[in-house]
Amino acid sequence: MTSKPTSPVPPEDGSADSYVGLDAERAEQLARIRGWSVVRSLPPGSIITMEYLEGRINFEVDQGTVIRCWLG
Repeated sequence: MTSKPTSPVPPEDGSADSYVGLDAERAEQLARIRGWSVVRSLPPGSIITMEYLEGRINFEVDQGTVIRCWLG
């Protein structure tokens, strides 16, 4: 019998809101240091798929500043 693949567990680094207001480059560095395997920065209004991906953190960035953050 084969074992079930396991999903990566996202880091527990507090609230996603803690990234809001940070410079985008600093937020991405901090997220990687804290263990996020996928860090995605998007401009406001980007069209994206809605699939949830464990281990991913998303930043909506306007003029170099994180204005929104969500997981998956």
